[in-house]
Amino acid sequence: MKRREFIAGLGGAAVWPLVARGQQGGQQIRRVAAVIGFAKNDPEVESYVRSFDEGLRERGWFDGRNIAIDYRYGAGNIDEMRRFAREAVATQPDIIFANSTPVTTALHQETRTIPIVFAIVSDPVGAGLVASLSRPGGNVTGLLNVEASMSGKWVELLNEIAPGLRRIAMMFNPDTAPGGGSYFVQAFESAARSFGLDPILAPVHDDPDIEHVIAELGKGQERGGLVIVTDSFAFVHRATIIAQASRSHVPAVSPLRAWTKDGGLMSYGPSNSDLFRRAASYVDRILRGGKPSDLAVEVPVKFELFINLKAAKALGLNVPPSLLATADEVVE
Repeated sequence: MKRREFIAGLGGAAVWPLVARGQQGGQQIRRVAAVIGFAKNDPEVESYVRSFDEGLRERGWFDGRNIAIDYRYGAGNIDEMRRFAREAVATQPDIIFANSTPVTTALHQETRTIPIVFAIVSDPVGAGLVASLSRPGGNVTGLLNVEASMSGKWVELLNEIAPGLRRIAMMFNPDTAPGGGSYFVQAFESAARSFGLDPILAPVHDDPDIEHVIAELGKGQERGGLVIVTDSFAFVHRATIIAQASRSHVPAVSPLRAWTKDGGLMSYGPSNSDLFRRAASYVDRILRGGKPSDLAVEVPVKFELFINLKAAKALGLNVPPSLLATADEVVE
């Protein structure tokens, strides 16, 4: 096949730089495709990617020297994630780094042979990505971010910081949340009822949906709170959620530290930067001959609680000393 025909056959997929196809100074360049579910120019996402790159450098892998990394960003859009998954697989890299459940699922549908390392996937077994956490058994492994029970912890924290709530909603996008959102439902509803709260499931697909859900929670005498589950869509649209929660006077909790740093009330969840850094160790082991099927899926080891006192004051909330004492960071 002629080279021109080969390139045309890629169907518009990104073509790797020539340096990545050969050797540099006698050293083979290994190719890594990375598909990130978040937006490219988000400072928080940039910090995650830096952590991944630093993790690789700590293990002797330097982009442009002995490894070539090709990044794609899905920006919380399921169609873009699927398109980039197809493109990444078409380049036939040595390994693929994936972020989020929809990205990893899309990649898994495209290839069962190219090794895939994921970070920030909540239910890899339920999503059909691995046979078990201890023995993945296929071409996929990595690090999960939260278990289903975490939604109960978010309800508990919100009830503690905002006592007097009558109802609580769990917001998620069915296209991008783990299990279409169902992964968190049982623990969320159980925790809500244990605190005497009326649980509400709030699926959203765009900014108008977000604004409507939160505006409804802020109406009437039945005070409402909001739980945002781990979801790449919610991450990308967090500015809209934070702004509407402030306008509607609705207390909300998120798993993302970026939520609190950007003006949200409170966040509790794993350190995504730590997960990205640790994912580099999987990439390293596979590039050195390890098999994804033999590398157990790991769980988070670093969780962070962030509280924004300015947001609490705007909501008329007095943060309990017990929460302040345990917070990893308090935003004044």
